[in-house]
Amino acid sequence: MKRILTVALVTALLVPTLALAQDVTPSREEVIALTSGWDGERFEDGRPKVPDAILERMKNVNLEEAWSVLRGKKFEWQYEGRWKLVHLDPTETMVGRALTATFVPKRPDLDAALTKKGHADGHVGGRNSWPIDMLQKGDVYVANAFSSFEGGPIIGGNLSTAIFKNSGNGVVFDGSVRDIAQMETIVGFKAWVRDWHPSYNYDNMLVSINRPTRIGESTVLPGDVVLAKRGGVIFIPPQLAEDVCKTGELVQLRDMFGFQRIKEGTYTPGQIDQRWSDEMEKDFSGWLNDHIDELPVPREQIQELLKERTW
Repeated sequence: MKRILTVALVTALLVPTLALAQDVTPSREEVIALTSGWDGERFEDGRPKVPDAILERMKNVNLEEAWSVLRGKKFEWQYEGRWKLVHLDPTETMVGRALTATFVPKRPDLDAALTKKGHADGHVGGRNSWPIDMLQKGDVYVANAFSSFEGGPIIGGNLSTAIFKNSGNGVVFDGSVRDIAQMETIVGFKAWVRDWHPSYNYDNMLVSINRPTRIGESTVLPGDVVLAKRGGVIFIPPQLAEDVCKTGELVQLRDMFGFQRIKEGTYTPGQIDQRWSDEMEKDFSGWLNDHIDELPVPREQIQELLKERTW
């Protein structure tokens, strides 16, 4: 009797799981549960909606500063390097909220089942376009395509145009893309990809949107803040985005002050590189106040910083 009850219980639990496995997109409740560290505003799909003002400030944060903050908070695997950049200016930065997607090698039976279920749920066309249809302004399309190469390009000129139209941003793809010449004509579009290849996508298939995905050595959740620069990409948990901005701004200002004082001969590099004395901290606070309208950090952020200081 006990064995029969156990089997019945397992069956009852397994059947809904198998049904859910065919849902490419999760429910709002599932996304909220996955991103429970965030207690702010959310999109209709459940993704955290980090404020636009934080995203704008994030553009001036360096990868090193963001990495240090995240590592200090025990988020060890949020950086990924070794990218090819598909835009003309390698000094550009891309910042936005992650919409995640996961691709796997193509299997006909699963491919047909997922497409059938998705069409029944209201998706249209091929699954490659489904995440793109869901993009909002300020999003970054983040896709794990298992570094696929020939037969793996999941976007080309047409889909890149749609991505930029919907998001005003670009992509981070652990995989290959095609139509590079066309992509580079889309003003403002940016892409961090593994490679490019002239073939089309016949090697992989989309199995998940807005669930956790892996990009190289990083784990990415929907709504993470993407900070992409020439040196790589960092995926910042939304609840840490403001802390990353504050730290990045402070480091940037301290560096500017330090460089200037070294050039003037006021301090030596050794003094700047070690813990600052009280006199140096007072000098820094005075410098901030004197140059508050000339610095790259917003005035209100500098005023907040000065209020927090004791010198």
